[in-house]
Amino acid sequence: MVELVSENARTKSIVLDVPEWPGHLAGQHVDVRLTAEDGYQAQRSYSIASAPEDDHLVLTVERLEDGEVSPYLTESLQPGDDLELRGPIGGYFVWQESLGGPLLLVAGGSGVVPMRAILRHHRATASDVPARLLCSARTRGDLIYPGELQGDGTIITLTREQPQRWDGRTGRIDRELLAEVGWPAAKRPLIYVCGPTGLVEAVADTLVALGHEPGRIRTERFGPS
Repeated sequence: MVELVSENARTKSIVLDVPEWPGHLAGQHVDVRLTAEDGYQAQRSYSIASAPEDDHLVLTVERLEDGEVSPYLTESLQPGDDLELRGPIGGYFVWQESLGGPLLLVAGGSGVVPMRAILRHHRATASDVPARLLCSARTRGDLIYPGELQGDGTIITLTREQPQRWDGRTGRIDRELLAEVGWPAAKRPLIYVCGPTGLVEAVADTLVALGHEPGRIRTERFGPS
């Protein structure tokens, strides 16, 4: 492990140097396995936050209070430590320019991690596919990559805070916001949705109700179903 970067109070990006890394596609993930001195093992999946073109492999991990792996990765891991990885994994929740667009990315909380990889890849390839990101977080302090993601084509909404001097949106991602921000169904956008299970299911159902083709909506969820 090369470096730890604090993204917010609970979230860190882990910068890794993997000499024999085979390369990955934007949107893939890896499995991280920890082994205790008594032989007990715990394994969790984490989205890759870096684009295929980046110099290092980056994982962004949000600490879960009752987690078996995330507390170690965010609090105990130190530069120079080794990690056991398996991957890259996944071929469904990935984007390449050949898949086209327009591209709509919808993320809740740490679901923004694979979206960062997709957007970095989009920029690195100088893609002319139109792309938009709609991202929700509980508070401004919960935002991940706020400096990088705030810009043209990105809309951020806060669900539990209405701070002063905030020029973004407030409230949950709902039908009205999706209709306003998303591409019209007639344009047949390719849509990626990632976040907690409840958000992902609600957003996907709403998009279908707005006329979007289910086959053009790709979802990835985490947390209890």
